[in-house]
Amino acid sequence: MNRRSFLKTAGGGVGLAATMVNRGRYLPFAGGPEYSARAIELVERSTVIDMLAPLWISPSKTMKMLGNPDNFTSEDYAPYKDCGINVFHIAIGTGGPDAYLETLKFLSGYDSFLARHDAWFARVDTPSRLDGIKASGKVGILLGIQNSEHFRKVDDVDYFYGLGQRVSQLTYNARTLIGNGSTERRDDGLSDFGVAIVERMNKVGMAVDVSHCGDTTTLDAFQASKKPVLITHANCRALNPNHPRCKTDEAIKAMAAKGGVMGITEVRMFVSPTEPTGLDAMLDHYDHVRKLVGVEHVGVGSDIDLLGYDAMPPDEYKQLKAGYKSSYGFRDKIDIDGYTFAKRPFDLAEGLIRRKYGDADVEAILGGNFRRVLKEIWTV
Repeated sequence: MNRRSFLKTAGGGVGLAATMVNRGRYLPFAGGPEYSARAIELVERSTVIDMLAPLWISPSKTMKMLGNPDNFTSEDYAPYKDCGINVFHIAIGTGGPDAYLETLKFLSGYDSFLARHDAWFARVDTPSRLDGIKASGKVGILLGIQNSEHFRKVDDVDYFYGLGQRVSQLTYNARTLIGNGSTERRDDGLSDFGVAIVERMNKVGMAVDVSHCGDTTTLDAFQASKKPVLITHANCRALNPNHPRCKTDEAIKAMAAKGGVMGITEVRMFVSPTEPTGLDAMLDHYDHVRKLVGVEHVGVGSDIDLLGYDAMPPDEYKQLKAGYKSSYGFRDKIDIDGYTFAKRPFDLAEGLIRRKYGDADVEAILGGNFRRVLKEIWTV
């Protein structure tokens, strides 16, 4: 399909509104930015999956929208419809003594939200729903949790699966009964209980995620699981040597050997230890995973909403930074420079094109790889 025929026939997407501003470049959104026809076409024909993309990172906004779904209006919906992302994995971190109740509230809140706005959103929880979300014209929501402390016993995996949870990160940053998080002072591995949880997740078809897990727990999960294990949102320690939230080459190789996929984040201190930290520094992580284990094992896990962390209310921004150990290495800004978060699939496609990625590879990164592996994990 040539550029002209694409712009004429791209039904229901940004292509129809694209205005040519330079030879081969178009302005698909009022106010910019401009993109190449090739980048627009690649996003339009991909099922774009962001494997860590909360609808809102502001706690107060989350409470407002989930507490009363009628607070969410058509004006609120428009950015999600236009952003180019077809599936949002909206996992948050719950934990501590109230993890079970916190997780129940979060999942039930989203289930109510989805029921109220079923003309706009759809829960993506089976291979067929994943395959059909693009054609439905709706925005897909994948329910996950960035911890597994709500699994008080092994049978709880089945219960939360029944509530719609399809991804569970084994630990957040701290030690639990399952294993160790990435900022725990000692690097211990999975417990016997943790192994049993992984086995039950395999059995019911819930994806195991190790994004925040410590190094040994991460490697243990690959060994314990009979199905692919995901790193939904992390970066490469080879490019950021001292950050605990980045994954070693050993872990990335083990992930690929198990058939998994790693999503690259857009969080400043995860991307680079030095300034400036922009789009090119983030793209270096895609290059690293591709060269190390192959392009079929890398995808998107932005770890951000459509506005960015730096747009949070000042009090919540301060509270967020205070909630993590010094090893997180927060700097003045959390967002990377030169990136349009509200239209990020287009920015990413453009950047990958500049780095000479072929069309098939760009489509795989935008969502094809995670689509493939989720379907395999969810099939039981």
